[in-house]
Amino acid sequence: MPTDIEFPRWIHGAPAKRRRTDPPIQVHRHDEHTFVLRQSKDLSYEAPFLYLLRGTDAALLLDTGATAEADSFPLRATVDELLPDRPGYRLIVAHSHAHGDHVAADAQFADRPDTTVVGTDLDAVRAQFGLADEPYAAADLDLGDRLLHVVHTPGHHRAAITLYDPHTGWLLTGDTVYPGRLYVEDYPAFLGSLDRMVALTEQRPVTAVLGTHVEMTDRPRRDYPLGATWQPHEHRLELSVEQLVAIRDAARGFADRPGVHRLDHVVVFHGFSPRRLRYELARHYLYQARSTVSALFARSPG
Repeated sequence: MPTDIEFPRWIHGAPAKRRRTDPPIQVHRHDEHTFVLRQSKDLSYEAPFLYLLRGTDAALLLDTGATAEADSFPLRATVDELLPDRPGYRLIVAHSHAHGDHVAADAQFADRPDTTVVGTDLDAVRAQFGLADEPYAAADLDLGDRLLHVVHTPGHHRAAITLYDPHTGWLLTGDTVYPGRLYVEDYPAFLGSLDRMVALTEQRPVTAVLGTHVEMTDRPRRDYPLGATWQPHEHRLELSVEQLVAIRDAARGFADRPGVHRLDHVVVFHGFSPRRLRYELARHYLYQARSTVSALFARSPG
């Protein structure tokens, strides 16, 4: 069942050899206090999504993208334009997890006034949010008239977190769940995190499950190859609660069968072998070759 959220058509890269026209950052204003940002595939094939949530006293930026340089990826300048110009208004820069495509622009905020850049290791995350020293611990973060619920959700990464935002009803799941390739570092922890997410949807009104990438196509079980820089027929960013439950149930079903498991909306990598890596790289090079040929034909006179 699809969600009722109206998102724009996201920037999705360009065919090989085509002049690049996407902005470095696409900003979608969901409401006066909520913004979704997407990094251009022209800068990084990862094209991560970032979330900026504003309260009356502080704002939280979840992730800083895959590019460090402010000249090509002006994240701080973009965020500054979206925040109140008010002395003492705080910004918390946090991370869904510590992989490089989610923390690269942290340094842009290092000297920003009234700003806390949360460390990326598990101890720093626990200290910042007041999480207990146990998996799946939870705590609240008050931004001022906006109380976020923060949950430790390991599996993809040991310091990964999920946020629940009552203002929108969004469950922000990072790389643990999104329409794409779910690379699992710790499978038992991954299952526990999925259970924790599903439990949250039973306890609180969740309107959408939002991760940090889109790698699936709009055809069931079909993903774009690793490294794709043009995704004209992407899956929607959002997943529904029903889809989250189906992913959890399926993941339980193949818990004792390591391998690559294709579902309608995600591909679960339960373990990762050199043979599988070679296959993914071969798909990447074939996709790039096809994109180049398609672009050449498109540029040819009729």
